[in-house]
Amino acid sequence: MGAITIEKADRLYWLGRYSERVYTTLKLYCDGYDSMIDVSEDFYVRICDMLEIPNIYASKGDFISRYGYDRSDPNSIISNLLRGYDNAIVLRDEIGTETLGYIQMALYSVESAAVSDAPVLHLQKAVDNLLAFWGCVDDQIDHFAIRGVMKFGKRVERLDLYLRFRQSPHELRRAYNRMLPRSRESRLPVNWAAMDELKELLQGEEIDYARALACLGRILDV
Repeated sequence: MGAITIEKADRLYWLGRYSERVYTTLKLYCDGYDSMIDVSEDFYVRICDMLEIPNIYASKGDFISRYGYDRSDPNSIISNLLRGYDNAIVLRDEIGTETLGYIQMALYSVESAAVSDAPVLHLQKAVDNLLAFWGCVDDQIDHFAIRGVMKFGKRVERLDLYLRFRQSPHELRRAYNRMLPRSRESRLPVNWAAMDELKELLQGEEIDYARALACLGRILDV
């Protein structure tokens, strides 16, 4: 396979981002599920604040249902997974049928959770399938740049979410350091000035999260 078209590169990048977004938010959702059910009345409010999504939910029960499984909610887990799946379908020739299959199985697991009395068990299967998806990317995709673009998207999304979740400076620097080599492997036109500025913002123990997020948002603005 030769050079990747601009359209395919964009889809690969966003497949990486959506896959990571679903993986990380699924873990947060599962970790907070018992708290939302038994204890915390405002856990879902804090999730909305951290992700900067509109709080359109009437209650914690409404959030549990709609944020997880409502296809009409553009910020829901299933909506993000469907966007990843749509990209994967178009990229079947680039990523392979087996790799695509793990996204399909993750989607099936989330759909199963919506009608289950034990939803967290199905959601954990979705997490496992997303991990298997990335394992298959490494095992089945030979094209260096295809893997690079997808993994760059994955690492950008992880750092984005870690900044929103106010992770520790150590975790943020670790996420940045894992993103940096992927930015080179992707062969995308990276804004290296923004990358350098972001690195500087993450050096101290007091992080300006909003400024760092804004800077991360510029790394492909060239």
